Amino acid sequence: MTATTSIIGAPVDRIDGAEKVRGAALYAAEHPVDQPVHAFPLQAEITRGRITGIDPAEAMREPGVIAVLTHENAPELASAQDAELAILQSPEIAFHGQLIGAVLAESVEAARRAAQLVHVGYEQQEHDVDLHPARPDLVKPELVNGGFRTDTAEGDVDAALASAAVVVDEVYTTPQEHNNPLEPHATIASWTDGDLTLYDSTQGVHWVRDSIAAVFGLDEQRIHVVCPHVGGGFGAKGVPHAHVVLAAMAARLVAPRPVKLVLTRQQMFTIVGYRTGTLQRLRLGSDAAGRLTAISHDAVSQTSRIKEFVEQTAVPTRTMYAAPNRRTTHRVAELDVPVPSWMRAPGECPGMFGLEVAVDEMAIACGLDPVEFRIRNEPDTDPSTGRPFSSRNLVACLREGAQRFGWAQRDPAPRSGRDGHWLVGTGVASSTYPVFSMPGTRATIQARPDGRYRVLIGAADIGTGAWTALTQIAADALGVEMSDVQLSIGDTDLPYASGAGGSTGITCWGSAIVDAARRLRAQLPSGEPVPDEGVEVTGALPDNPYAGQMAMHSFGAQFAEVRVHADTGEVRVPRMLGIFAAGRMVNAKTARSQLLGGMTMGLSMALHEHSVVDPRYGHVVNHDFAGYHIATNADIGEIEVDWIDEHDPYVNPMGTKGIGELGIVGTAAAIANAAHHATGIRVRDLPITLDRFLS
Repeated sequence: MTATTSIIGAPVDRIDGAEKVRGAALYAAEHPVDQPVHAFPLQAEITRGRITGIDPAEAMREPGVIAVLTHENAPELASAQDAELAILQSPEIAFHGQLIGAVLAESVEAARRAAQLVHVGYEQQEHDVDLHPARPDLVKPELVNGGFRTDTAEGDVDAALASAAVVVDEVYTTPQEHNNPLEPHATIASWTDGDLTLYDSTQGVHWVRDSIAAVFGLDEQRIHVVCPHVGGGFGAKGVPHAHVVLAAMAARLVAPRPVKLVLTRQQMFTIVGYRTGTLQRLRLGSDAAGRLTAISHDAVSQTSRIKEFVEQTAVPTRTMYAAPNRRTTHRVAELDVPVPSWMRAPGECPGMFGLEVAVDEMAIACGLDPVEFRIRNEPDTDPSTGRPFSSRNLVACLREGAQRFGWAQRDPAPRSGRDGHWLVGTGVASSTYPVFSMPGTRATIQARPDGRYRVLIGAADIGTGAWTALTQIAADALGVEMSDVQLSIGDTDLPYASGAGGSTGITCWGSAIVDAARRLRAQLPSGEPVPDEGVEVTGALPDNPYAGQMAMHSFGAQFAEVRVHADTGEVRVPRMLGIFAAGRMVNAKTARSQLLGGMTMGLSMALHEHSVVDPRYGHVVNHDFAGYHIATNADIGEIEVDWIDEHDPYVNPMGTKGIGELGIVGTAAAIANAAHHATGIRVRDLPITLDRFLS
């Protein structure tokens, strides 16, 4: 091995970039297979009830149609434990858009046409899709997403609020939102001699393998999942959804021919998860000096009756600010709706909107600058656990951001800034995201006599740059050039890897690669040649001796300038700045891209995104890009992203923290706070639309 200058942190171009530009990178639906059959899903047109009959005769007469799959001819699944995946096992309907079958044809056009000709009879039952906080049937879940405690309490919150010099008591809401990655969910399924191959757009090939093995009662070794490239996921592709099971069922029906299933944009609004709406009551109390004495955060969200998923909305509040009296609660409404799931920074994203707008209100009520108020309430240790932080540089981010944003020149009075017809304001909010680690990841390194190395790991690149970052990590750990490393990812034939979720990917995968490189160096001391047969070693994600002893989080500060047209209420965000403290950056270029992308998605959340449910029929009515608005180039002004140098040896051997989700947290709150500064009108409900400012 030859020593080389460290390339960790360098702004390296994506090594897969040229392949993607040429169109040579294979996504799930593009893998070449012989004579594929195309599947088009059938979906329930009622919200709750049962199927009384399915007549496929007219569909079967369509040219090119091969078969119609329904609960009447579907195979019995080995496990119905995951009700989201246990499809076509009965005529019962649990939500509008539930998968009830598929048409299989020689072309996708023929399958889609024939799907309209399958006649389904229903027996409808009363349904309930209404999320509101006054429901008498709200449920206290055992745990919330991430395994966090449902409720927490320290001190006497009610007494502290009663005696506080200043109190903020408001309700903040975020709507249902959908992930909408550019590449739709897609699967190619093929059975050969009882073995199943899946080309699937997923954030974790081993997660798909393990779930599908359980559903079909197969040994995991009989399932092969391939996914070298993903066109975005944002959590929606974190766990397999029902369409993967449908594709596998369909392929079994026409085996040995493979089946290709690509969801439409409209179908993705029903089948692949979404961010639940939230209703959050924040109560903050402080003394006359602006020091918090009480923090209470009560969160309500929704879940499906068939499978529980509870957004951990109030969890970040447990960590952010010092106060002796604290309380957080989570309650959930069980509704006749599709199953919610992960969406970029679940919990932190909607929860920090409520908290950071409430903190802004409290700062103003105390007559303090919003940046200074946050610094004044900085905790010495983690308020939730009492543990020391492995590193916590929120104050450094706030101060650096304020200096670079020109915060000191800000007139704090609302409606004090004007440029012609535009009311101009600025706002700030904090960001945070925990450092997670998912067990089990392994990596293999093969050393060759020619001085090259092959690195094998079943990781996923969901568009974030993992191909490049993992190659950098391997080259740095081996002391060689990147050109000497050949990386293989995205295949269950490779060593087990956890998925790309919870901003854990690079940390878990990279740590396993570093461990394998350490083992290889132990077998091949410096200067010794690699034998002709080569050397192969396997490393694993090591246990962290500091886990459970320290609180580990990333932090950041978001600043936004907002302009609201005095006559029309039109909202523009010409300038944003994010300063982050997220450990060691592996690739400066892809890291900036991730943080910038998160902030852009946060702006989209702030101003546009809202999935509108029709309570009469239980479905999202704006289920395409014509009605579900996301930020486009015209909506984005100047976004500046930077980070402070942060050395944190406690989080993992590389000192890295996740960044993919950190960038979205706090953005919407910063924009809402800036809109208040511009107009004097406090918006507590997302999205921030022009009607909020028109009297």
